[in-house]
Amino acid sequence: MAKHKTGIKPVLFTNVTISDSFWAPRIKTNREQTIPASYRQCRDTGRIEALKLQWKPGQEPVPHVFWDSDIAKWLEAASYSLAAHPDPELEAQVDGIIDLLEKMQQPDGYLNSHFIAVEPHKRWTNLRDSHEMYCAGHLIEAAVAHFQATGKRSLLNVLCRYADHIAKMFGTGPGQKRGYCGHEEIELALVKLYRATGEEKYLRQAQYFIDERGRQPHYFDDEARARGDDPAKYWAKTHAYTQSHIPVREQTEVTGHAVRGMYLCSAMADLAGELGDESLKAACERIWQHLTTKRMYVTAGIGSSGQNEGYTFDYDLPNETAYAETCAQIGLVFWAHRMLHLDCDSQYADVMERALYNSVISGVSLDGAKFFYENPLASTGQHHRQDWFGCACCPPNLARILASLGNYIYSEGENEAVVHLYVQSSGKLNVGGREVTLTQQTDYPWDGNVRIKVGLKQPQTFALKLRWPGWCSKASGLSVNNEQYRAEMVRGNYLRIEREWIDGDAVELRLGMEIDRVYANPKVRMNCGRVALQRGPMLYCLEGADNGVDLNALALPRDEELKARFDASLLGGVVTLLGQGIRASADGELYSFKRPTPCGVPLKAIPYCVWDNRAPGEMLVWMWEA
Repeated sequence: MAKHKTGIKPVLFTNVTISDSFWAPRIKTNREQTIPASYRQCRDTGRIEALKLQWKPGQEPVPHVFWDSDIAKWLEAASYSLAAHPDPELEAQVDGIIDLLEKMQQPDGYLNSHFIAVEPHKRWTNLRDSHEMYCAGHLIEAAVAHFQATGKRSLLNVLCRYADHIAKMFGTGPGQKRGYCGHEEIELALVKLYRATGEEKYLRQAQYFIDERGRQPHYFDDEARARGDDPAKYWAKTHAYTQSHIPVREQTEVTGHAVRGMYLCSAMADLAGELGDESLKAACERIWQHLTTKRMYVTAGIGSSGQNEGYTFDYDLPNETAYAETCAQIGLVFWAHRMLHLDCDSQYADVMERALYNSVISGVSLDGAKFFYENPLASTGQHHRQDWFGCACCPPNLARILASLGNYIYSEGENEAVVHLYVQSSGKLNVGGREVTLTQQTDYPWDGNVRIKVGLKQPQTFALKLRWPGWCSKASGLSVNNEQYRAEMVRGNYLRIEREWIDGDAVELRLGMEIDRVYANPKVRMNCGRVALQRGPMLYCLEGADNGVDLNALALPRDEELKARFDASLLGGVVTLLGQGIRASADGELYSFKRPTPCGVPLKAIPYCVWDNRAPGEMLVWMWEA
């Protein structure tokens, strides 16, 4: 089977230990607060009870069509956590849910609490809207994670039976339905199942779902007619909402529902790599270019509109009404990581990092108990995190990406070891069949100095590749064993150091962390005359707690030199940006012929990812520049 020969693959989370001051506390909070809170919510809202199939007509709550996906993401997060931190109570909760799923599974392999208990006669009749395959995909991902983390096949066996049922139902053979899911997810999950089991049939089923999508006559229209609905009355108005308006290889733009599109593109990238499919790779590259140059927020938030939970038109990036669903940014991380392994190009790692440090981690409070569904770039003080949501996709999605963060730091190949993210950690890599340990020491993202120690049992020649971040315009040096080293900058903006390494060798990379002013393309009409602040990978914002009310009355002078200062007592320890701003007086009449009188005031910016963790108040990313 032909494959893209990038030469690298991700280092699995089970081989990475994170010990820094930024991510390690968040992962600990995720383990001790977020995962338990999500379990309680799944229990208290009836999601776990629904797996017992005891629901009767007239009872409330009615098991929803996507409840199984929330449980699946919790299972995935819990499995990742158990791999690093054994916990008998958590393991018992996981085993209890697996037992319920195994008992719930039907003789033919079918597995969905809603359609078994509530609407068994509607099984597989509305793929466009009913999320059956979406739930199946998340359950498959959970099964793979559980298998990787524990070595147990209990959940994997259940989901293999379900995947076999789905493969029997859908395809181009006699008696099969030529359908695919309205909410993509199963496609990438099937690739994961293929990699975990080695069963090529799962890869081929994922390929079928990708190849069939958007073909004419349109399956969703035929399916609607079959159940007595008029396709012309489709509530979303267009199949672009589900990225099925045209075949995927013909698509050039991000469209419709943002989360669905990210999961689709993740599967397309997976298949491009597994099958050596250049047409899928090219489609991914076109869509990526469109998203990142015309429809992505500076925080790497995506999907500007709440109406369709997705996109509107190019450069339409409102701040106060930004939707930027947490799940969409997480999906962007998934896609970027996959693109990074088709071409080891830092443009993908740059976006992955931007999302992780800004629009992903902003989705959860510092105490791990409250969550953003939407991530605006400005607030009048009314937008706050919540304990849970009726559509609760975001909290367990955050839990699973935090618990598996180790997946995104390193890659390994036959002749090279690659560092994508600078996180104090230790990773065990397989390079040329030998174990290579990379240990990072750094205070990133607050400081740009990174020391990487190489651990080997015997000398070995290979290339160590270090990402040069797109935000970094200056670097004060690179050294190997305390001697300055001139590394080759290879395609994709990675510094390449090839030599014979011995145990204890150390590389030091010193990245200059300037305070940068970011300006939007003038076509982003909301941000004309405004500026955002960035230092390293972190985007900054003003908050009312530091700068008072009426943040839009503040302006940053063009010649003001801001200072970076670490405050260990603030928001878990963050670097703040300090300077002098100008505030226009908001006193007086609604309209006046006189220009407001400005006065100098202190200005303080904090990282965007930690806003709304103090007293309620305004927030602003894009400030006026005077």
